[in-house]
Amino acid sequence: MCAAVLVAEDDRRQAEVLRRYLLAAGHEPVVVHDGRAALDQARRLRPDLLVLDVMMPGLDGLHVCRTLRAESEVLVLMLTARTSEDDLLLGLELGADDYLTKPYSPRELMARVRTLLRRAPRPEPEATLRVGGLALDPARHTVTVDGEPVVCTRGEFAILAAMSEQPDRVFSRAQLLHHTRGIDRSSTERTIDVHVSNLRRKIEKDPQRPSRLLTVYGVGYRLTAGERA
Repeated sequence: MCAAVLVAEDDRRQAEVLRRYLLAAGHEPVVVHDGRAALDQARRLRPDLLVLDVMMPGLDGLHVCRTLRAESEVLVLMLTARTSEDDLLLGLELGADDYLTKPYSPRELMARVRTLLRRAPRPEPEATLRVGGLALDPARHTVTVDGEPVVCTRGEFAILAAMSEQPDRVFSRAQLLHHTRGIDRSSTERTIDVHVSNLRRKIEKDPQRPSRLLTVYGVGYRLTAGERA
């Protein structure tokens, strides 16, 4: 599965190694190097998994984990050079889902990542997905906006369905492209922009000033419950 993974590691060389391994595995990594940036990006991007170093400048990983766990259910894999049982237990008590001590091999870390993502609970899709006045029925392959039917191509529908399952989450182009695989194998990230442009013409009152399907500059797109005003 393609997952959004936030890596918070102050060792820039190690962070780059992790980024490359995650990319090679088909994930979408974002790397930060201090605790404050980790907290800010986790709130902004809503990743599927946070790989979190304990010892970082600014806010340490324990503080970041404690804060995020009070706000979200993001998966957290903590990294630390501390090896005492008390340190390990503290991280788990704060809400970490797994703990890996340094030094470790990138392959071991990737194995932990796969395990965490496999066991992550996935919401059962509703008969009809609703985001504000937009309603999408996966079984019937239908879309309505404020009660009016909208005709979508299979690629457009796949993108809209993925975003409707997690409204307000920011999806990168690569993540949306993953959801269209098998529909058009020649698709590229540029194709996602074309699909989004077409969708805006269908679900927005003013496609030039969208209120539902929004651009998050430098990251991707998110679907909100904005009104067709």
